[in-house]
Amino acid sequence: MAISSIGIGSGIDVETIISKLTALEQQPLSALISKASAIQTKVSLVGQIKSQVAALSASASTLAKASSWTGMTVKSSNESAVTGSVTGTASATSFSVEVQQMAAAQSTASTAVTVDAAIGTGTLNIDIGTWDYTGTPAFTAGSASTISVAIGAGEDTLTSIAAKINAASAGVTATVLRDATGERLLMRSNSTGEEAGFRIQVTGDSDGINNDSAGLSRLAFDPANGSYGMAVNTYQKALNTKATINGIAVQSANNTLADAVPGLTLNFAAVTTSPATVTVAGDTATVKKNIQDFMASYNSLSKTLIEATKYDEAKKTGGPMQGDSVVVGLQNALRNLLGSSSTGSTFSRLADVGLEMQRGGLLTLSSSKLDTALKDPTNLAALFTTDNTGTATDGFGLKIKAFADGLLATGGTVTTKSDSLQAELKNNSKDQAKVGDRVTLLEKRLRAQYTALDTKMAGLTALNSYISQQVAQWNK
Repeated sequence: MAISSIGIGSGIDVETIISKLTALEQQPLSALISKASAIQTKVSLVGQIKSQVAALSASASTLAKASSWTGMTVKSSNESAVTGSVTGTASATSFSVEVQQMAAAQSTASTAVTVDAAIGTGTLNIDIGTWDYTGTPAFTAGSASTISVAIGAGEDTLTSIAAKINAASAGVTATVLRDATGERLLMRSNSTGEEAGFRIQVTGDSDGINNDSAGLSRLAFDPANGSYGMAVNTYQKALNTKATINGIAVQSANNTLADAVPGLTLNFAAVTTSPATVTVAGDTATVKKNIQDFMASYNSLSKTLIEATKYDEAKKTGGPMQGDSVVVGLQNALRNLLGSSSTGSTFSRLADVGLEMQRGGLLTLSSSKLDTALKDPTNLAALFTTDNTGTATDGFGLKIKAFADGLLATGGTVTTKSDSLQAELKNNSKDQAKVGDRVTLLEKRLRAQYTALDTKMAGLTALNSYISQQVAQWNK
């Protein structure tokens, strides 16, 4: 008969015995789990350090670039009328700007007709070019070919005519406007500027007489023959922006003017009533921000290293990397690097331009020192950008970037530390698995042994009962 519950046959509390024996075997697992937690804390911390070293490299790289120090800003005394932007290599300067005329697209409208009425038949011939309104208007066609739009007899309304004009890509846009008097065709050049004016001539007008005020000729626009069509209505001429810079006339087909002053684009928004002063100067705000970003990235890394290696006297506990030679060495190397000197500038140390190392290892920025240094932009830039062929006297932007990149490179200090911790964590996981396997095997062996004992004890108990019964019978 099989034993259904281990220990019944022997009367021994087998489950308790097995539980205690396996617990003893599992004791190394608790230490391994605790150690894994400590390793994982270090892995996370080194991952944070890697990220902060990369940020330090990026901010140092910005300071190492010559272009980071040559930025210019453009300011206008009348931002509502004139603004500017640097679009190339610009020099510090100042000049006055007056705007006499804003660029405009040519536009006009037809006389009102009955809604959805057929307009006539013939062909609209559209040219893009320049109108000269000095004396009798005269038109000079541009390089584009004439675009001809055929209008069918009795079938085309202003709506379908507008659609045909727009589909022809003639350099103009047609729109139908309806009001209380009927509907009109609105025509507008697609671009501003004098060279984007349009002329519309009509041929084959069978519903009226070409160059007449009836039939399709109502949609002609030809001020040179201005007694008919849309030319008799009010229209907007195609105009260039016209301005003066220090009294010198300039103009543009749109409301921007590029490279009239080398490296600058001027934007016009309104006609001026008095000169606007435009000033081009070094972009000190961006330079300050770049330096502040560098300081912030260094301080973030330094704070992490300090927290990782400090000893808390009150709690009597150390940081997770206290005494770690790699992290302590990195901390010291960074401080030595920032306290070093560079050649190639009248400034030799970071403290000369306001970046000062404090007790505890953090940087602070003296605004007064930096403002003074900004008055000498060439030497300030040289402090960070001078290339002394990869030596310790390189500009600070170059040598700090090189140092940070070296830490993160294959075989670099931080990368090697990270790889080492990952390997340690992996080995710990293997050790935990081995302990688990030993515990499982032990429990299996104990259960097999106690099951065999139960079976034997059950047999002996049955035999004892039988013998006792037989003896009792003999005694009778």
